[in-house]
Amino acid sequence: MALPTASSETDTSVQSTFASRYCRVSLPRFKMGEQSIPKEAAYQIITDELMLDGNPRLNLASFVTTWMEPECDKLMMDAINKNYVDMDEYPVTTELQNRCVNIIANLFNAPLGETEVAVGVGTVGSSEAIMLAGLAFKRKWQNKRKAQGLPYNNPNIVTGANVQVCWEKFARYFEVELKEVKLSDGYYVMDPQKAADMVDENTICVAAILGSTLNGEFEDVKRLNDLLEAKNKETGWDTPIHVDAASGGFIAPFLYPELEWDFRLPLVKSINVSGHKYGLVYAGVGWVIWRSKEDLPEELIFHINYLGADQPTFTLNFSKGSSQIIAQYYQLIRLGFEGYKNIMENCRENATILKKGIEKTGRFMIVSKEVGVPLVAFSLKDNSLHNEFEISDMLRRYGWIVPAYTMPANAEHVTVLRIVIREDFSRTLAERIVNDLVKVLDELDAQPARVSAKLTVAKNEEEAGEMSRKKSAMEMQMEVCSVWKKFVTGKKSVKSNGVC
Repeated sequence: MALPTASSETDTSVQSTFASRYCRVSLPRFKMGEQSIPKEAAYQIITDELMLDGNPRLNLASFVTTWMEPECDKLMMDAINKNYVDMDEYPVTTELQNRCVNIIANLFNAPLGETEVAVGVGTVGSSEAIMLAGLAFKRKWQNKRKAQGLPYNNPNIVTGANVQVCWEKFARYFEVELKEVKLSDGYYVMDPQKAADMVDENTICVAAILGSTLNGEFEDVKRLNDLLEAKNKETGWDTPIHVDAASGGFIAPFLYPELEWDFRLPLVKSINVSGHKYGLVYAGVGWVIWRSKEDLPEELIFHINYLGADQPTFTLNFSKGSSQIIAQYYQLIRLGFEGYKNIMENCRENATILKKGIEKTGRFMIVSKEVGVPLVAFSLKDNSLHNEFEISDMLRRYGWIVPAYTMPANAEHVTVLRIVIREDFSRTLAERIVNDLVKVLDELDAQPARVSAKLTVAKNEEEAGEMSRKKSAMEMQMEVCSVWKKFVTGKKSVKSNGVC
């Protein structure tokens, strides 16, 4: 007769994961642990913590793609161990990147012959793409100034105050003065005339935004081109344009084909676009395309041979994954022009439905424009009692992540909420968030106003002669407490509905 053996302390095969000692103690957070732990425990511990992250599908703050087809997910997993920089070892992946560059260049109307190869490169995102384009402009300007025997140590770049922070990074990292066109009330993009007026002999380029982060609006690149052409002719300069089409580059060709913003304009020398936004790929891929070889100085291109063959490279990042490049090619051939157009039209229609629902509340004014990125930016008509930040905070209780932010210089008094419409944001979700927004407004209306708001109201009443004396801080505090007591008492007498 076999005798039962005692279970060893190290035998975890019959233990529940959560009953194991690895899940019953706090793991080291800032130093590597002395001992290994089972793979099941490591997986479960990390999974449990990640549950506290927001739901990417409900993250309406982001322009970045959060859904792809299962076939593309599989392609990405199959290529996850490929280092893109090993071009000699993975020549097909390199070929797919070159095909993407040419497809995008033609989409942006690059002046290419039938057999001519486009000039461009895949990047980690639009931030790297902008750094590369900016370096090309700076070097080309410096070379010209040197040849003319002129000072070349004080370059500047002209942008609107609405540019993304990556432009500020470029200016600071690469010692270029950033000259910003200030915004104005009701006009939240760069004014082309003011931009042209700020251009001088040291301007390496003017950066126009096709899809402002603030309200999705497209800047008038055509007018900027015309103004700069006239100024260049008058001054003898050749100030070029770079178009930051991070968000709008995969929208305008399909929704607004007649809009001139790309290489159809002679002064547009380079364009960046985010493949991981409306290019419909997960985060980690961007593109920068140059008009011609002459617009990318040869001395910025490095040639390496220690990976097996001569490989030209012009990137800030060296090693990077191949998955996103392959996913971009999948989307381009899978969807084609028809598929991208269908998706962008659907996004625009859902944005329109959402806009109408928000307007129907009667509480908001719309800040976004009809032509632009499919999003809805909106602001309270009256924020004297409650503000946009409170709305943003309360929407999180329903799962929605909706950002609230103030506009840049000269429009700081304007606070905006913004909902970005991506491919995976359905009509049902659009209707649902409007319903939840109405619930939030009702909840806020039922609450006492902020102390600061009540002080403002009191001040206005006093100025109107409706108060005989100024209330002390203590009296104001007592009044707010009284209102809260009434609110809590009222809630106790009414059965409330819980939110799961």
